[in-house]
Amino acid sequence: MSPSPRIVALDVLDVRFPTSDHLDGSDAMNPEPDYSAAYVVLRTDAGDGLEGHALAFTTGRGNDVQANAIAALAPFVVGRPVAEVCGDLGGFARRLVHDPQLRWLGPEKGVIHMATGAVVNAAWDLAAKRAGKPVWRFLSDMSPAELVAQVDFRWISDALTPDEALGILSRARPGRDERIALLLESGYPAYTTTPGWLGYSDEKLARLAREAVADGFGHIKLKVGASLEDDVRRLRAVREAVGAGVRIAVDANQRWDVQPAIDWMRELAPYGPYWIEEPTSPDDILGHATVREALRPIKVATGEHVANRVVFKQLLQAGSIDVVQVDAARVGGINENIAILLLAAKFGVPVCPHAGGVGLCEMVQHLSMFDFVAVSATMQDRVIEYVDHLHEHFLDPVRVSRGRYAAPTVPGLSAQMHPASLAEYAFPGGPAWAGRT
Repeated sequence: MSPSPRIVALDVLDVRFPTSDHLDGSDAMNPEPDYSAAYVVLRTDAGDGLEGHALAFTTGRGNDVQANAIAALAPFVVGRPVAEVCGDLGGFARRLVHDPQLRWLGPEKGVIHMATGAVVNAAWDLAAKRAGKPVWRFLSDMSPAELVAQVDFRWISDALTPDEALGILSRARPGRDERIALLLESGYPAYTTTPGWLGYSDEKLARLAREAVADGFGHIKLKVGASLEDDVRRLRAVREAVGAGVRIAVDANQRWDVQPAIDWMRELAPYGPYWIEEPTSPDDILGHATVREALRPIKVATGEHVANRVVFKQLLQAGSIDVVQVDAARVGGINENIAILLLAAKFGVPVCPHAGGVGLCEMVQHLSMFDFVAVSATMQDRVIEYVDHLHEHFLDPVRVSRGRYAAPTVPGLSAQMHPASLAEYAFPGGPAWAGRT
């Protein structure tokens, strides 16, 4: 082993899955997505065989742009001592985010911020592997002071101070061991979007909804927003298929302006939608507040396209949302997601992560489980999204049974893919893409 191991490479791969072939993942704004990963690997000369793996999720075209943005961060990572990076992940994240030239491309939003998140998450994966723990447990075993040190409070201290964060985490300490035991024994509740893709026929939709309930899911989600007539018919069919006791969320994927969102959802209200997700632009804080006020008791959820902790802060301050939807690959990595979890706890809003995409279920489960153990200390009205495809490409795929995520026990972030999958689906030269345009 090197006397002072360093990160010697930051490798980036453009990996794409042709999910558009069967319309898996289809919605009103993304009718033919190809789920893709700008995949990053941190390699070291430690001699222990451990690497850091993570990804930024895209839906096909532009994955090369995302991969190039990740590669642009290599000079800030390669050559750094492994112990320095893994021992101060908060400092590592802040150095990447606050580079005085690259930050101009954000700041803290868009492709460059997602690139930062992928690299930061890879560092967490490496650190957790070196500690021999899954990331949720690695985080949960940190002291409140250590967790506060991970957070960049710039621009959010008017809503959450370091002392307030320390108080939230300290109050969650009692019962921690019991919550860990409960999590290991019975897992974390899930909801499924598998039945609800917009490209599916009514027959397939109803069949998959019934199967989901039989499999133990008490909460399912449908895509809406392309046709009001179709949405009314589809939601009615699913309600008839699953009965009144199952929560049905709907997701417009930002399709509407504010008033059309209100008008459209009033037509769907007789079928008891639990929440409307992304009813309008993810940046429209006041628009979400207007929709929420008009549609009560239907809840408003958003977050998968929210750029950073500052927008989440404002959504919470303005009372714009009932459900916070964190995403493992949209913001600046685990550090920023800790800030968002703390903000949600401060404002008393439940967190139900977005996970519709390759690798997102694998990564985001760690955030919810950490939240339960060390932040909110509750699973009340909290569920993690689950979709049932592409998990076979991961070394440590999610395990969902009877509508619940089993807690990961393998060290790391669960984001590492099989080498054969990386080769098969490499774009554009992998065998899966041979002969395609």
